[in-house]
Formats: sequence, structure tokens, C-alpha cells
Amino acid sequence: MALKSFIEISPDSHFPMENLPYGVFKPDESSAPRPGVAIGDYVLDLQVITSAGLFNGPILTNSDCFLQPNLNKFLEMGRPAWKEARATIQKLLSSTEPALRDNASLKQKALLPAVKVQMLLPMAIGDYTDFFSSMHHAKNCGLMFRGPENAINPNWFHLPIAYHGRASSIVVSGTDIIRPKGQGHPSGNSPYFGPSRKLDFELEMAAVVGPGNKLGESVDVNEAAEHIFGLVLMNDWSARDIQAWEYVPLGPFLGKSFGTTISPWIVTLDALEPFGCDAPLQNPRPLPYLAEKISKNYDISLEVQIIPAGEEASYVVTRSNFNHLYWTVTQQLAHHTINGCNLRPGDLLGTGTISGPEPESYGCLLELTWNGQKTVSLGGATRKFLEDGDEVIFTGCCKGNGYNVGFGTCSGKIVPSIP
Repeated sequence: MALKSFIEISPDSHFPMENLPYGVFKPDESSAPRPGVAIGDYVLDLQVITSAGLFNGPILTNSDCFLQPNLNKFLEMGRPAWKEARATIQKLLSSTEPALRDNASLKQKALLPAVKVQMLLPMAIGDYTDFFSSMHHAKNCGLMFRGPENAINPNWFHLPIAYHGRASSIVVSGTDIIRPKGQGHPSGNSPYFGPSRKLDFELEMAAVVGPGNKLGESVDVNEAAEHIFGLVLMNDWSARDIQAWEYVPLGPFLGKSFGTTISPWIVTLDALEPFGCDAPLQNPRPLPYLAEKISKNYDISLEVQIIPAGEEASYVVTRSNFNHLYWTVTQQLAHHTINGCNLRPGDLLGTGTISGPEPESYGCLLELTWNGQKTVSLGGATRKFLEDGDEVIFTGCCKGNGYNVGFGTCSGKIVPSIP
């Protein structure tokens, strides 16, 4: 039975009462950033709700966590605060609760049309780590570059592989991505230098870290969910030619650090709870510090569309699902801290490209075109890799009984390299 709000919410909305994702926005150009929650076609201004004294539970009564320009202070407070905030907001938006419903002036201040606000990055991201957690993606990359004898390196099945990414170039959905320049494999005596010729998207999601851990301490894998506030969609754009030339022996650098796009709304683990599903059986069995009592993924349908340069129509190029991940987000977080590395509120942990087992579920053009050997059809156009003017749009959604829990969109348009 769907929860009933006094706000009219379309049945196909990504943001019903069951979701209530968090973001940061500006009501207009002259206003300061503040936290909000998406509800239907509106944004609930949590600064206004706080100032009206409506967060009156034991944890949030005197807190200024929603008077901040980002969500970091709220993230640091942990699950008890998150649960209290969720319960309070669900009650305030309920069709049976008069506090907001019957207060016309408060309602006008607190509920703003989503199309009129400017969405920002929801948290200050101190550090960003990108994992490599999809077996199908790992296998396809290995087949392309190493052959069937050594498609997946032996260590991959024993630990979640990752590298440290660049937090400063993470941008919110809707931000243009400038085509990067760099070196590529030599065609003669010297390397190619210029704009990337193999620009790609990567269909990922990312976990947003909550309380974190102290330097030198580790997070138990069975308690790791307490340190994850929620998930966002993520496009970890990739310049395949630059990466292929630079990555030996230290891994990705300029091929990845020029831009990463995330969706503006963080969907909480509480909202995703009804969509939990069994993670794949891991063989060999992980070492004890990675062995979970309950190994869980989420059934989140993912889709990538491309609007080709100069066109208005979009074309679906892949459909995948979060449940294809081999290593869970809780295993990723536990592994990240096993050496005593301290995670902090607002840190971002990318999943790596999420590919399924079928060609139509591959999570990037590298796989879809098999490194440019094939083409992807976009109506009358074809692509091997992204061209200037192409816009890439990710969506993610869980289907409930009569409602959705969705992530909205994660989009970016490619613009030409700066001369």
C-alpha cells in the first residue's frame, strides 16, 4: 500500500513518499545553498522546516545540520539521525498531518517547484575511490586486452579492486564535459597528442559515506551499511585512448580525472531496503574480513540513453541492473578500511562500470562496440565512441508495488576540447 501525501504525486514519479532522497539546491541565483528532499515535482526546503521548529525529535531538535550549505554534517550524524529525519519528513508530508498541509504560508516557503531550483553537488567530497566490481565488465575488458587465457586476473576474485580518483572534477548532473586532451599510443615514433579520440561513458553508481572511521581503525563488513548513507547514479567518463597509453604500471590518471558526473539526489539505504536482493555467490569464498552474514545487492534497473549531436531524440544504448555487481558496496567499504584508511562523511565510493551478462546490458561503449570494432545505432547515426555535442543520460529506478523509488537522471553533454 503506497504512502499517501497531501501533495499530488504522479504514479510514475521517481520521488514518492517511499523515496524522499536528499540533495542540495539554490531556490534562486541570489540564495545560499541549502539541503532539500525531493517529493513528486517539488523540493522540500529543509532549512525552512528546521527554522519552523518541525524537526522536534530527540536527535534533531536543536541541530543545525539542515542549516548548512551541504549534507556533510547530517551524514556524520549516522543512522539514528537519518531514521528520525525520514520519519519526521514522511509525517509532515502525509495526507493526515495538518502541520504543513494546512499552513498556507509555510507550505509556499517550504515546497518549491523542482523545475525552478538549481541543483548542486549534495556534499563536499573530500575523497573519491572508484572500484572495479562487475565481473562481466572485468571479463570483457580482459578478453579485449589480454585474451581468454587471462581474462580476469586471479586477484580479482579475492578482493574488490579500486583506485583513488580525483574528487575535484566531480560535477553535478547537467554540467557540460569538456573533451580531454592527452597522449595516446604512438602511430609512428612519438605518441599521439590531442583531443581524446575514444571518449566513453561508464554506467556506475556510487555510495555516499556517512560517519566514516578513525585513522588506523577498520569497519566490520557486517556493520558497513551503518557507514553508507545512500547511493547516487554516476557517470565516470573515460578517455580510453589516453588511459590505454598511461595506465601501465600505475593505473588510471588523465584518462579519468577530467570529469565524473553524479545525480543530484542521494537515495537512502532505508528507501532501497525493500529492493534488497541476494548478491551473486562468490567463489572462492572471500577471506573472513570480507565474508558477510547477509550478502546483499539492490534490484535497481539502469538505463543509458544518448542524444546525438544536433538531434532532439534520445536512443537507448544499454539496460543493466545494480544487482549484477559481484562485490557489494558493503564489501567495498570494509575492504577500503581494512588497512586503517579513514573514510570521512561525504566521501564517494564508485562501483565501477555495471555490466550485465548480455551484450545489450554492457555498461560502456568500450564493451558495446568491442573497442571500436562495431558500431552502436542511434537512429540515423552510428557511434563507436562519443562525439562532440552528444548528450549521455543515465536513469535508475526500483519498481515497487504501485510506486517507484528512482534516482532521477544523471546527464552530461560533451563539448569540444579547449584549444
